[in-house]
Amino acid sequence: MSFENTTLAILGSTGSVGQQSVEIAKHLGLKVDLLTASSSVEKMEAQARALKPKCCVLTNEKASKELALRLSDTDIKVYSGEKSVESAILDSDATVAVNAVSGFAGLAPAISCAKSGKRIAMSNKEAIVIAYKFLQSEIIKNKAELIPVDSEHSAIFQCLQGRADNDIKRIILTSSGGPFRGKKRTELASLTPNDALAHPTWKMGAKITVDSASLMNKGFEVIEAVRLFNVTPEHVRVVVHPQSIMHSAVEYNDNSVIAQMGSPDMRTCIQYAITYPQRTLSLASALDFSALAKLTFEEPDTDTFSLLSLAYYAIEKDGVIPAVLNASDEVAVQAFLDKKIGFVDIFNIVESVVTNYKNVENPTLDDICFADKEARIKTNEIINKM
Repeated sequence: MSFENTTLAILGSTGSVGQQSVEIAKHLGLKVDLLTASSSVEKMEAQARALKPKCCVLTNEKASKELALRLSDTDIKVYSGEKSVESAILDSDATVAVNAVSGFAGLAPAISCAKSGKRIAMSNKEAIVIAYKFLQSEIIKNKAELIPVDSEHSAIFQCLQGRADNDIKRIILTSSGGPFRGKKRTELASLTPNDALAHPTWKMGAKITVDSASLMNKGFEVIEAVRLFNVTPEHVRVVVHPQSIMHSAVEYNDNSVIAQMGSPDMRTCIQYAITYPQRTLSLASALDFSALAKLTFEEPDTDTFSLLSLAYYAIEKDGVIPAVLNASDEVAVQAFLDKKIGFVDIFNIVESVVTNYKNVENPTLDDICFADKEARIKTNEIINKM
């Protein structure tokens, strides 16, 4: 697959990863066939005028109508609603779809991309966490492809090139530690959303930034690594690496470690997923080893940041429990951002919902969707009583 002939669909184009994907499309001179987002009219209009896609979809109906008026002087078709996203994906001529839709909402678009045989440059980790078996089935059936975009999983994917599965001793998943690294549980109680959103390394959306502060995001990435690379949870080790230069590594049976390193810039991972197996000039800055004072590594504090341990519990239980974990966390984080609960409340609420939920060990997709809805209800019930 030569990337010069690639046509892109960018799903969630107005979010952080989506906007960086737009930058890369311009940088590589790629044709863009489809843009989707929720309700960001001005950003979508600017992207549409710059990239001239065949189609744009905003899931919010009011926003979609406004966008259609703004783009009435063009030939770009504008649709609204989540179902329109799925049908637009199936109708799209794109060969690669960047799935930058956040949360549970990214599952249906991922499955639609798989059904249409596209390469999925996958930034949405939730679909992998909660329903990878069903997504993988469609990928195999329709000869689609999934390349991870998360910096850690992109790194692991690169470190595994040309290696046999039985050569792997363990996967080393790096974590920056977030803005609260080194703090104890008692120190977290008074922290505000602004504190949590001040990530020391990465610029991301609000939800994933809060998850990074709680290490819940790293927990999701443990589950993602188990799913994507067909290893057991015991074979995934999290290491805190504040400098975010080594993005992750693979340790082999001979005790050698192959790591992927680079500047902390998501555009490298996005571009690699689009151009793989080719590499080309990146927008990211080159890594200057002489400017690096030191690289440090330490164990994560799972006593303070217990949601990381809860993620290991969830993947060991499997079934619908990872979906429950994701859903409860989504609701709790939003409540924290809305200043309805404190930061530590996220830990307590999510742990309560997950550990008390009755598992379904071999779920259907309907079982997973039901668990997602029920977990949201249970989480909101706890929040409303506080």
